[in-house]
Amino acid sequence: MAVLKIARLGNPILRRVAQPVDLEQLNGDPENELQKFIDDLIDTMHDEGGVGIAAPQVGRSQQIVIAEYVGNERYPDQENIPLSVLINPVITRYGTGTLSFWEGCLSLNDLRGLVTRPDAVTVEAFDRTGQPVTIEASGFFAVVLQHEIDHLHGKVFIDRMTDFSRLAYYEEFQEYWLEEASQPAEI
Repeated sequence: MAVLKIARLGNPILRRVAQPVDLEQLNGDPENELQKFIDDLIDTMHDEGGVGIAAPQVGRSQQIVIAEYVGNERYPDQENIPLSVLINPVITRYGTGTLSFWEGCLSLNDLRGLVTRPDAVTVEAFDRTGQPVTIEASGFFAVVLQHEIDHLHGKVFIDRMTDFSRLAYYEEFQEYWLEEASQPAEI
């Protein structure tokens, strides 16, 4: 497995709409190039300490999203998210409520911003074997899925911000905003 280089804000790939994956490429063979790439994407997310990653973040314009959360120190009070590999994900339903959450991003290293998003989503996608999956997510998991799927549409979290006075470097976030951010604010 390999750890891939993260594309940072300013790299044009982060602003492109990613191409759908041809499901025929997921033939299930672990030696398959796309399966190896998915493993590398997972390794990269783990190495960077992220809870999610999308293929464009490592310079590949394909609709692949990975999410997983097990006791990550960036978000110490959040529920676990099982390893989820989503191919060609589409949000088919949004919840009626909203949730404000301080988001970070591997491509905007060392920044946090307060973003308001729907509090729940339904996502339809394919798993890494090409089987259809439907995920009903709420709270933190819904935020992570929306954040990562945004990458497939050429968007980053700052595009969703409405108040840039709530954008901070991580060290300043820890010093000035962490206590307020310890629980997501319902709106």
